[in-house]
Amino acid sequence: MNARITGTGSSLPSKILTNADLELMVDTSDDWIVSRTGVKERRIAVAGEYTSTFASEAARRALSMSGISPEELDLIIIGTVTPDFPFPSTACIIQNELGAHNAVAFDVSAACSGFIYGLSIAESFIRSGKIKKALVIGAEVLSRIVDWSDRNTCILFGDGAGAAIVEASEELNGILSTHIFSNGSHWNLLYQPGSGSRNPASDRSIDSKLFFINMEGNEVFKHAVKAMEEAAMAALEANSMKASELSMFIPHQANIRIVNATAKRLGIPMEKLFINLHNYGNTSAASIPIALDEANRQGRLKKGDTILLDAFGGGFTYASAMLRWQLDSNQV
Repeated sequence: MNARITGTGSSLPSKILTNADLELMVDTSDDWIVSRTGVKERRIAVAGEYTSTFASEAARRALSMSGISPEELDLIIIGTVTPDFPFPSTACIIQNELGAHNAVAFDVSAACSGFIYGLSIAESFIRSGKIKKALVIGAEVLSRIVDWSDRNTCILFGDGAGAAIVEASEELNGILSTHIFSNGSHWNLLYQPGSGSRNPASDRSIDSKLFFINMEGNEVFKHAVKAMEEAAMAALEANSMKASELSMFIPHQANIRIVNATAKRLGIPMEKLFINLHNYGNTSAASIPIALDEANRQGRLKKGDTILLDAFGGGFTYASAMLRWQLDSNQV
């Protein structure tokens, strides 16, 4: 049994934070931000909006496109590093929100690679014959863990969610392969120091801003490009393909320098890239499923297209997935 994506969905906050807005908050400028990151604006959750808020809406839109009901789901996986709570899992909250009472639900913590990690797990369950229908989500509210006085990180991140329905199929096409990797030797280059057992909530941890993202940007850049190239090559080699045969490349929308450098290393022309980071910034695990849904709904994905997904995130984690697209334009 093979697996294929039968529906996509995404959801974003309505509040927009522009580079001009950030100029009033920290020592930065629109030119400085765009030249270094490619980000022009990002979406920010407001009071009363949580990771589950956007994950639920993205899931409903994906379910609607696929034409299946929540009760038919066997599995719900959410990739996130900003869950509603440390426990229970946000996936269990989504299960309740959707009424997907027959589904097993759990979260995956793989940072920006979270969606592809989830996709790989769902594909494996389906290929094993244990399940038939899965919901995979990438969702983040990173604005809650960003230090808005740190111009090196606050300019990068945004909030949102993307989702995909993955179903069993007897067709050979669909999800051709998934590839997941980890390198824990550099975990401390990109992490959130507070909230865990090492630095629990206290006056010291709060005053020291340990609950915010900590990132060594230059070092992360070096590892990100190399790792994304490795993950992409694993997918190409597994499917005996050349980069020139791809219909579309959807990389993690980290920043434009990483995207451009990765594409250059792989020899993929810019016209085959899908880029939306200028509108949303880096949304971590939500990045790729938001981009996939946008490309799908804009009619840029045609049945039979070969699509490469490629991600890198804290951990370090990195991952790729090769898809042979099976949705007709009239299904979107």
